[in-house]
Amino acid sequence: MKAAGIPVEAPAKLNLGLRVTGLRADGYHLLESLFVPLDLADSLVVEVAPAAAARVALRVEGGPAGLEAGGRNLAARAAAGYLAAAGIAAEVRIALTKRIPVGAGMGGGSSDAAAVLRALAGRFPDALAAPPLHALAVSLGADVPYFLDPRPALVRGIGDEIEPVAEVPPLAVVVATPAPPLATAEVFAAWDRAHPSGVVPDSAALTPVEPNRRMPPLPVLLAELDPSAGRWQTLLAKLLVNDLEPVAAGLAPAVGRVRAEIERAGARAVGMSGSGPTVFGVFGGLDEARAAAAGIAWQPTDHVHVGWTAGSP
Repeated sequence: MKAAGIPVEAPAKLNLGLRVTGLRADGYHLLESLFVPLDLADSLVVEVAPAAAARVALRVEGGPAGLEAGGRNLAARAAAGYLAAAGIAAEVRIALTKRIPVGAGMGGGSSDAAAVLRALAGRFPDALAAPPLHALAVSLGADVPYFLDPRPALVRGIGDEIEPVAEVPPLAVVVATPAPPLATAEVFAAWDRAHPSGVVPDSAALTPVEPNRRMPPLPVLLAELDPSAGRWQTLLAKLLVNDLEPVAAGLAPAVGRVRAEIERAGARAVGMSGSGPTVFGVFGGLDEARAAAAGIAWQPTDHVHVGWTAGSP
């Protein structure tokens, strides 16, 4: 029997604002952020064939060396986890083409993992119900549950609380990822050192942050963001507050360099995605974004993308 190839796209995401809202007893950070998918995506083809025992093979094109090694790749772990949770003996072969920079704060690896889960859920529609599929996604990583259904959404907790948000318009963006990558764990460790109490002492920010409290700032702002009235331009700067940016910029000074370049190019607002080092600027349209990007003297190691975020359906 010939293996069936399932093509699937794995989009990147940008964080329109990110707040650290608390710290769990187990050390996991509680967050609140507005996630939007980006038109930059990895591509995968997932093949499934009968086998006496579950096994997974991964082939990667693009990206840095070592992405296939040691079973650490999230896409391979997602496939192995799905087969184990569903009790399926099959061989899964994954061909992954990387376009999203690695260690960029855009969720590339998490999106790859979720794409594999979506492909296998489509191939075996009755094998795993939604709750265990969500639990498997949570076990793989904080961003994986979001990418099971990537659309604009308010994401809270450790990434497991997802609330789709209506009327988020598409945004024209210049997205720049300077080298080297930043490890998420390293950024959060630096945040913990800077905020040993788990509190951000910043009353001028969207809202003061207190441990173990669900914070309302993003929903409150979203209620004011009326695209038809053009208020996105005036409120985006308030929205694009990322609590992790100061510590990320301390670890990677290129974050500040890229932010300054995008600001000088005329961005309506600038933000950092996730734990960095990716910085993005919002522009009035794609032509404006392209012209801005063309006028910046990027470093040879900068990964630059000009495109759109996806709006609400």
